[in-house]
Amino acid sequence: MLAAVVFAVLFSQLLLYPGISTLVEALGADTGGGSSAFATTELDASMWFLVAEFAAYVVFVGVWGAASDITGRRTPFIVTGALAGAVGYLALAAVPMLGSIPFEGVLLLRVLQGAMTIGAFSLTMTMLMDLEGGHGKNMGAAGIAIGLGAALGAPIGGQLTTVDPLAPLVVAGVLLVCVGGLVTLVPDRAPTGRRAARDLLEGVRRRPTLSIPYAFGFIDRLTAGFFALVGTLYFQEAFELGPAGTGILLACFFAPFALLQYPMGALSDRIGRTAPVVAGSLCYGVAILGVYVAPTVPLAAFAMVIVGVLGALVSPATMALVTDLAADGERGVAMGGFNLAGSLGFLGGFLIGGSVATAYGYGLAFLVVGGLEIAIAIVTVPVFLRLSLGGHKHVRENEA
Repeated sequence: MLAAVVFAVLFSQLLLYPGISTLVEALGADTGGGSSAFATTELDASMWFLVAEFAAYVVFVGVWGAASDITGRRTPFIVTGALAGAVGYLALAAVPMLGSIPFEGVLLLRVLQGAMTIGAFSLTMTMLMDLEGGHGKNMGAAGIAIGLGAALGAPIGGQLTTVDPLAPLVVAGVLLVCVGGLVTLVPDRAPTGRRAARDLLEGVRRRPTLSIPYAFGFIDRLTAGFFALVGTLYFQEAFELGPAGTGILLACFFAPFALLQYPMGALSDRIGRTAPVVAGSLCYGVAILGVYVAPTVPLAAFAMVIVGVLGALVSPATMALVTDLAADGERGVAMGGFNLAGSLGFLGGFLIGGSVATAYGYGLAFLVVGGLEIAIAIVTVPVFLRLSLGGHKHVRENEA
Protein backbone atom coordinates (compact mmCIF):
# COMPACT_ATOMS: atom_id res chain seq x y z
CA MET A 1 0.00 0.00 0.00
CA LEU A 2 2.80 2.42 0.88
CA ALA A 3 4.66 1.53 -2.30
CA ALA A 4 1.48 2.32 -4.27
CA VAL A 5 1.39 5.78 -2.70
CA VAL A 6 5.05 6.43 -3.57
CA PHE A 7 4.36 5.17 -7.09
CA ALA A 8 1.42 7.54 -7.58
CA VAL A 9 3.40 10.59 -6.45
CA LEU A 10 6.37 9.84 -8.73
CA PHE A 11 4.14 8.81 -11.63
CA SER A 12 2.31 12.14 -11.44
CA GLN A 13 5.61 14.03 -11.36
CA LEU A 14 7.13 12.24 -14.38
CA LEU A 15 4.01 12.72 -16.50
CA LEU A 16 5.17 16.29 -17.14
CA TYR A 17 8.75 15.62 -18.25
CA PRO A 18 8.59 14.28 -21.85
CA GLY A 19 6.44 17.19 -23.04
CA ILE A 20 8.01 19.86 -20.81
CA SER A 21 8.80 22.24 -23.68
CA THR A 22 5.23 22.21 -25.05
CA LEU A 23 3.81 22.43 -21.53
CA VAL A 24 5.66 25.62 -20.60
CA GLU A 25 4.61 27.13 -23.91
CA ALA A 26 0.97 26.32 -23.14
CA LEU A 27 1.42 27.91 -19.70
CA GLY A 28 2.53 31.20 -21.25
CA ALA A 29 6.31 30.95 -21.63
CA ASP A 30 6.86 33.31 -24.58
CA THR A 31 10.39 32.23 -25.48
CA GLY A 32 10.60 34.61 -28.41
CA GLY A 33 8.91 37.68 -27.02
CA GLY A 34 11.20 38.52 -24.10
CA SER A 35 8.25 38.88 -21.72
CA SER A 36 10.02 36.97 -18.94
CA ALA A 37 13.65 36.68 -17.88
CA PHE A 38 12.91 33.04 -17.01
CA ALA A 39 11.77 32.16 -20.53
CA THR A 40 14.34 33.59 -22.90
CA THR A 41 14.71 30.20 -24.62
CA GLU A 42 12.82 26.93 -24.63
CA LEU A 43 15.56 25.33 -22.53
CA ASP A 44 15.50 28.19 -20.01
CA ALA A 45 11.73 28.07 -19.57
CA SER A 46 11.77 24.29 -19.14
CA MET A 47 14.70 24.46 -16.72
CA TRP A 48 13.10 27.08 -14.45
CA PHE A 49 9.76 25.26 -14.42
CA LEU A 50 11.51 22.15 -13.10
CA VAL A 51 13.80 24.14 -10.80
CA ALA A 52 10.81 25.88 -9.15
CA GLU A 53 9.40 22.57 -7.92
CA PHE A 54 12.68 21.23 -6.59
CA ALA A 55 13.58 24.52 -4.94
CA ALA A 56 10.38 24.09 -2.93
CA TYR A 57 11.42 20.51 -2.16
CA VAL A 58 14.71 21.78 -0.74
CA VAL A 59 13.05 24.37 1.50
CA PHE A 60 10.14 22.30 2.81
CA VAL A 61 11.24 18.64 2.97
CA GLY A 62 12.97 19.11 6.33
CA VAL A 63 9.95 20.98 7.71
CA TRP A 64 7.64 18.06 6.92
CA GLY A 65 10.06 15.52 8.44
CA ALA A 66 10.61 17.52 11.63
CA ALA A 67 6.87 18.13 12.10
CA SER A 68 6.19 14.40 11.74
CA ASP A 69 8.92 13.33 14.18
CA ILE A 70 7.99 16.01 16.73
CA THR A 71 4.30 15.02 16.76
CA GLY A 72 4.83 11.28 16.30
CA ARG A 73 2.38 11.21 13.36
CA ARG A 74 2.78 10.60 9.64
CA THR A 75 -0.66 10.08 8.08
CA PRO A 76 -2.24 13.54 8.65
CA PHE A 77 0.74 15.28 7.09
CA ILE A 78 0.75 12.96 4.06
CA VAL A 79 -2.96 13.53 3.45
CA THR A 80 -2.52 17.30 3.74
CA GLY A 81 0.46 17.36 1.40
CA ALA A 82 -1.23 15.14 -1.21
CA LEU A 83 -4.50 17.08 -1.34
CA ALA A 84 -2.79 20.48 -1.38
CA GLY A 85 -0.41 19.23 -4.08
CA ALA A 86 -3.43 18.14 -6.14
CA VAL A 87 -4.84 21.65 -5.88
CA GLY A 88 -1.49 22.99 -7.12
CA TYR A 89 -1.46 20.75 -10.21
CA LEU A 90 -5.05 21.61 -11.10
CA ALA A 91 -4.40 25.33 -10.57
CA LEU A 92 -1.54 25.12 -13.09
CA ALA A 93 -3.83 23.35 -15.56
CA ALA A 94 -6.31 26.24 -15.21
CA VAL A 95 -3.73 28.95 -16.03
CA PRO A 96 -4.41 29.09 -19.82
CA MET A 97 -8.10 29.67 -19.14
CA LEU A 98 -7.24 32.75 -17.11
CA GLY A 99 -4.98 34.11 -19.82
CA SER A 100 -3.34 36.93 -17.87
CA ILE A 101 -0.87 35.26 -15.51
CA PRO A 102 2.79 36.05 -16.30
CA PHE A 103 5.28 33.20 -16.38
CA GLU A 104 6.63 34.31 -12.99
CA GLY A 105 3.16 33.62 -11.56
CA VAL A 106 3.21 30.16 -13.10
CA LEU A 107 6.55 29.51 -11.40
CA LEU A 108 5.09 30.64 -8.06
CA LEU A 109 2.22 28.16 -8.43
CA ARG A 110 4.81 25.51 -9.23
CA VAL A 111 6.69 26.35 -6.01
CA LEU A 112 3.50 25.98 -3.93
CA GLN A 113 2.66 22.68 -5.61
CA GLY A 114 6.17 21.35 -4.97
CA ALA A 115 6.13 22.45 -1.31
CA MET A 116 3.04 20.32 -0.71
CA THR A 117 3.93 17.31 -2.87
CA ILE A 118 7.28 16.71 -1.17
CA GLY A 119 5.51 16.17 2.16
CA ALA A 120 3.45 13.30 0.77
CA PHE A 121 6.49 11.75 -0.91
CA SER A 122 9.10 12.02 1.84
CA LEU A 123 6.82 10.98 4.71
CA THR A 124 5.48 7.97 2.83
CA MET A 125 9.08 6.80 2.43
CA THR A 126 9.53 7.42 6.16
CA MET A 127 6.53 5.14 6.84
CA LEU A 128 8.38 2.45 4.89
CA MET A 129 11.37 3.05 7.19
CA ASP A 130 9.06 2.44 10.16
CA LEU A 131 8.30 -1.12 8.99
CA GLU A 132 10.13 -4.10 10.44
CA GLY A 133 12.32 -6.36 8.30
CA GLY A 134 15.44 -5.82 6.22
CA HIS A 135 16.03 -2.18 5.45
CA GLY A 136 17.32 -3.06 2.02
CA LYS A 137 14.07 -4.86 1.21
CA ASN A 138 11.91 -2.03 2.53
CA MET A 139 13.85 0.57 0.58
CA GLY A 140 13.80 -1.77 -2.40
CA ALA A 141 10.01 -1.61 -2.25
CA ALA A 142 10.28 2.18 -2.25
CA GLY A 143 12.73 1.98 -5.12
CA ILE A 144 10.42 -0.23 -7.19
CA ALA A 145 7.65 2.29 -6.65
CA ILE A 146 9.91 5.20 -7.59
CA GLY A 147 11.26 3.41 -10.65
CA LEU A 148 7.90 2.16 -11.89
CA GLY A 149 6.35 5.56 -11.36
CA ALA A 150 9.09 7.12 -13.44
CA ALA A 151 9.17 4.30 -16.01
CA LEU A 152 5.44 4.48 -16.69
CA GLY A 153 5.07 8.20 -16.08
CA ALA A 154 7.50 9.17 -18.84
CA PRO A 155 5.95 7.26 -21.77
CA ILE A 156 2.35 7.82 -20.64
CA GLY A 157 3.09 11.50 -20.10
CA GLY A 158 4.46 11.65 -23.64
CA GLN A 159 1.26 10.11 -25.00
CA LEU A 160 -0.92 12.46 -22.93
CA THR A 161 1.03 15.45 -24.23
CA THR A 162 0.17 14.51 -27.81
CA VAL A 163 -3.50 14.73 -26.84
CA ASP A 164 -3.22 17.98 -24.88
CA PRO A 165 -0.15 19.63 -23.29
CA LEU A 166 -2.18 20.28 -20.11
CA ALA A 167 -3.46 16.70 -19.75
CA PRO A 168 -0.50 15.55 -17.58
CA LEU A 169 -1.31 18.27 -15.05
CA VAL A 170 -4.94 17.18 -14.74
CA VAL A 171 -4.04 13.50 -14.38
CA ALA A 172 -1.39 14.37 -11.77
CA GLY A 173 -3.94 16.30 -9.71
CA VAL A 174 -6.44 13.46 -9.77
CA LEU A 175 -3.78 10.95 -8.74
CA LEU A 176 -2.75 12.99 -5.71
CA VAL A 177 -6.38 13.10 -4.57
CA CYS A 178 -6.34 9.29 -4.69
CA VAL A 179 -3.09 9.28 -2.67
CA GLY A 180 -4.76 11.33 0.05
CA GLY A 181 -7.43 8.67 0.44
CA LEU A 182 -5.22 5.62 0.00
CA VAL A 183 -2.73 6.46 2.75
CA THR A 184 -5.50 6.58 5.36
CA LEU A 185 -5.87 2.79 4.97
CA VAL A 186 -2.33 2.18 6.28
CA PRO A 187 -1.60 1.98 10.04
CA ASP A 188 0.56 4.84 11.27
CA ARG A 189 3.60 3.15 12.85
CA ALA A 190 5.54 6.28 13.73
CA PRO A 191 7.40 6.01 17.06
CA THR A 192 5.03 7.34 19.71
CA GLY A 193 5.76 10.34 21.88
CA ARG A 194 6.55 13.95 21.20
CA ARG A 195 10.09 15.30 20.96
CA ALA A 196 11.47 18.80 21.11
CA ALA A 197 12.74 20.10 17.78
CA ARG A 198 16.13 20.94 19.31
CA ASP A 199 16.61 17.39 20.66
CA LEU A 200 15.57 15.94 17.32
CA LEU A 201 18.05 17.96 15.29
CA GLU A 202 20.80 17.37 17.83
CA GLY A 203 20.27 13.62 17.51
CA VAL A 204 20.73 13.79 13.76
CA ARG A 205 23.76 16.06 14.12
CA ARG A 206 25.47 13.43 16.28
CA ARG A 207 25.40 11.00 13.35
CA PRO A 208 27.86 12.49 10.83
CA THR A 209 27.97 9.20 8.90
CA LEU A 210 24.57 10.17 7.47
CA SER A 211 26.51 12.54 5.22
CA ILE A 212 27.70 9.52 3.22
CA PRO A 213 24.31 8.35 1.89
CA TYR A 214 23.31 12.01 1.59
CA ALA A 215 26.29 12.66 -0.71
CA PHE A 216 25.49 9.65 -2.89
CA GLY A 217 21.82 10.62 -2.93
CA PHE A 218 22.80 14.09 -4.12
CA ILE A 219 24.90 12.82 -7.03
CA ASP A 220 22.46 10.06 -8.02
CA ARG A 221 19.54 12.50 -8.15
CA LEU A 222 21.74 14.97 -10.03
CA THR A 223 22.07 12.43 -12.81
CA ALA A 224 18.30 11.84 -12.77
CA GLY A 225 17.61 15.57 -13.03
CA PHE A 226 20.14 15.78 -15.83
CA PHE A 227 18.38 13.10 -17.87
CA ALA A 228 14.94 14.56 -17.11
CA LEU A 229 15.88 17.90 -18.69
CA VAL A 230 19.09 17.78 -20.71
CA GLY A 231 18.75 14.11 -21.66
CA THR A 232 15.21 14.68 -22.89
CA LEU A 233 16.21 17.63 -25.09
CA TYR A 234 19.36 15.83 -26.26
CA PHE A 235 17.40 12.79 -27.43
CA GLN A 236 14.91 14.99 -29.26
CA GLU A 237 17.65 16.99 -30.97
CA ALA A 238 20.15 14.21 -31.71
CA PHE A 239 17.65 11.59 -32.87
CA GLU A 240 14.74 13.85 -33.93
CA LEU A 241 12.32 12.20 -31.50
CA GLY A 242 8.95 13.57 -30.41
CA PRO A 243 7.58 13.50 -26.84
CA ALA A 244 6.24 9.94 -27.22
CA GLY A 245 9.53 8.54 -28.55
CA THR A 246 11.48 10.41 -25.89
CA GLY A 247 9.26 8.94 -23.20
CA ILE A 248 9.93 5.42 -24.45
CA LEU A 249 13.67 6.03 -24.50
CA LEU A 250 13.56 7.33 -20.92
CA ALA A 251 11.57 4.23 -19.97
CA CYS A 252 14.51 2.09 -21.11
CA PHE A 253 16.27 3.43 -18.02
CA PHE A 254 13.35 3.47 -15.61
CA ALA A 255 11.99 -0.03 -16.35
CA PRO A 256 15.07 -2.01 -15.20
CA PHE A 257 15.70 0.61 -12.54
CA ALA A 258 12.26 -0.17 -11.11
CA LEU A 259 12.04 -3.93 -11.55
CA LEU A 260 15.43 -4.71 -10.01
CA GLN A 261 15.16 -2.50 -6.91
CA TYR A 262 13.74 -5.12 -4.54
CA PRO A 263 16.20 -7.94 -5.39
CA MET A 264 19.10 -5.49 -5.34
CA GLY A 265 17.95 -4.15 -1.97
CA ALA A 266 17.75 -7.70 -0.61
CA LEU A 267 21.25 -8.33 -2.00
CA SER A 268 22.60 -5.35 -0.06
CA ASP A 269 21.05 -6.81 3.13
CA ARG A 270 23.17 -9.93 2.58
CA ILE A 271 26.48 -8.54 1.34
CA GLY A 272 26.48 -5.06 2.89
CA ARG A 273 26.16 -1.61 1.37
CA THR A 274 29.76 -0.93 0.28
CA ALA A 275 29.95 -2.95 -2.93
CA PRO A 276 26.53 -1.94 -4.32
CA VAL A 277 27.05 1.75 -3.54
CA VAL A 278 30.71 2.26 -4.44
CA ALA A 279 31.22 -0.19 -7.31
CA GLY A 280 27.74 0.47 -8.63
CA SER A 281 28.29 4.24 -8.70
CA LEU A 282 31.61 3.88 -10.50
CA CYS A 283 30.07 1.78 -13.27
CA TYR A 284 27.00 4.00 -13.31
CA GLY A 285 29.08 7.06 -14.18
CA VAL A 286 30.83 5.20 -17.02
CA ALA A 287 27.47 4.06 -18.39
CA ILE A 288 26.19 7.67 -18.46
CA LEU A 289 29.07 8.56 -20.77
CA GLY A 290 28.10 5.58 -22.92
CA VAL A 291 24.66 7.07 -23.53
CA TYR A 292 26.17 10.13 -25.20
CA VAL A 293 28.56 8.22 -27.47
CA ALA A 294 25.78 5.88 -28.68
CA PRO A 295 25.30 6.79 -32.37
CA THR A 296 21.82 5.34 -32.94
CA VAL A 297 18.51 5.11 -31.09
CA PRO A 298 18.79 1.31 -30.47
CA LEU A 299 22.29 1.69 -29.01
CA ALA A 300 21.20 4.67 -26.91
CA ALA A 301 18.27 2.59 -25.64
CA PHE A 302 20.65 -0.26 -24.74
CA ALA A 303 22.94 2.17 -22.89
CA MET A 304 19.94 3.53 -20.99
CA VAL A 305 19.04 -0.05 -19.94
CA ILE A 306 22.56 -0.51 -18.54
CA VAL A 307 22.27 2.78 -16.67
CA GLY A 308 18.95 1.57 -15.23
CA VAL A 309 20.40 -1.74 -14.02
CA LEU A 310 23.30 0.01 -12.29
CA GLY A 311 20.98 2.61 -10.80
CA ALA A 312 18.90 -0.20 -9.31
CA LEU A 313 22.05 -1.58 -7.69
CA VAL A 314 22.94 1.75 -6.06
CA SER A 315 19.59 3.28 -5.08
CA PRO A 316 18.10 0.86 -2.48
CA ALA A 317 21.47 0.30 -0.80
CA THR A 318 21.92 4.06 -0.41
CA MET A 319 18.42 4.57 1.05
CA ALA A 320 18.84 1.54 3.30
CA LEU A 321 22.04 3.05 4.66
CA VAL A 322 20.01 6.04 5.84
CA THR A 323 17.65 3.67 7.67
CA ASP A 324 20.59 1.75 9.15
CA LEU A 325 22.10 4.92 10.57
CA ALA A 326 19.02 6.82 11.80
CA ALA A 327 17.63 6.38 15.31
CA ASP A 328 14.00 5.23 15.48
CA GLY A 329 12.64 8.60 16.59
CA GLU A 330 14.66 10.55 14.01
CA ARG A 331 13.62 8.77 10.81
CA GLY A 332 11.46 11.57 9.49
CA VAL A 333 14.26 14.11 9.75
CA ALA A 334 16.86 11.60 8.50
CA MET A 335 14.83 10.71 5.41
CA GLY A 336 13.96 14.38 5.03
CA GLY A 337 17.68 15.12 4.94
CA PHE A 338 18.21 12.43 2.32
CA ASN A 339 15.40 13.84 0.18
CA LEU A 340 16.80 17.33 0.74
CA ALA A 341 20.13 16.16 -0.64
CA GLY A 342 18.29 14.46 -3.48
CA SER A 343 16.29 17.58 -4.28
CA LEU A 344 19.48 19.64 -4.33
CA GLY A 345 20.86 17.00 -6.67
CA PHE A 346 17.89 17.36 -9.01
CA LEU A 347 18.38 21.13 -8.93
CA GLY A 348 22.05 20.62 -9.71
CA GLY A 349 21.13 18.34 -12.61
CA PHE A 350 18.82 20.95 -14.05
CA LEU A 351 21.06 23.98 -13.44
CA ILE A 352 24.50 22.47 -14.04
CA GLY A 353 23.37 20.26 -16.90
CA GLY A 354 21.25 22.95 -18.51
CA SER A 355 23.88 25.68 -18.12
CA VAL A 356 26.78 23.56 -19.38
CA ALA A 357 24.73 22.21 -22.30
CA THR A 358 23.65 25.73 -23.27
CA ALA A 359 27.16 27.20 -23.05
CA TYR A 360 29.37 24.33 -24.20
CA GLY A 361 27.17 21.66 -25.76
CA TYR A 362 25.74 18.32 -24.75
CA GLY A 363 29.05 16.44 -24.86
CA LEU A 364 30.66 18.37 -22.02
CA ALA A 365 27.41 18.24 -20.02
CA PHE A 366 27.41 14.42 -20.15
CA LEU A 367 31.11 14.36 -19.26
CA VAL A 368 30.60 16.59 -16.20
CA VAL A 369 27.66 14.58 -14.83
CA GLY A 370 29.17 11.16 -15.49
CA GLY A 371 32.49 12.35 -14.09
CA LEU A 372 30.88 13.50 -10.84
CA GLU A 373 29.36 10.04 -10.33
CA ILE A 374 32.74 8.40 -10.91
CA ALA A 375 34.53 10.89 -8.66
CA ILE A 376 32.32 10.35 -5.60
CA ALA A 377 32.76 6.58 -5.88
CA ILE A 378 36.54 6.92 -5.91
CA VAL A 379 36.71 9.53 -3.15
CA THR A 380 34.52 7.61 -0.69
CA VAL A 381 36.23 4.21 -0.95
CA PRO A 382 38.54 4.93 2.04
CA VAL A 383 35.56 6.17 4.08
CA PHE A 384 33.56 2.99 3.49
CA LEU A 385 36.53 0.79 4.30
CA ARG A 386 37.42 2.73 7.46
CA LEU A 387 33.88 2.79 8.85
CA SER A 388 32.92 -0.72 7.65
CA LEU A 389 29.55 0.49 6.38
CA GLY A 390 27.94 -2.82 5.63
CA GLY A 391 24.50 -4.09 6.46
CA HIS A 392 22.25 -3.08 9.35
CA LYS A 393 24.15 -5.09 11.96
CA HIS A 394 27.56 -3.68 11.00
CA VAL A 395 26.33 -0.11 10.95
CA ARG A 396 24.72 -0.36 14.39
CA GLU A 397 27.92 -1.87 15.82
CA ASN A 398 29.99 0.90 14.28
CA GLU A 399 27.67 3.62 15.59
CA ALA A 400 27.90 2.08 19.09
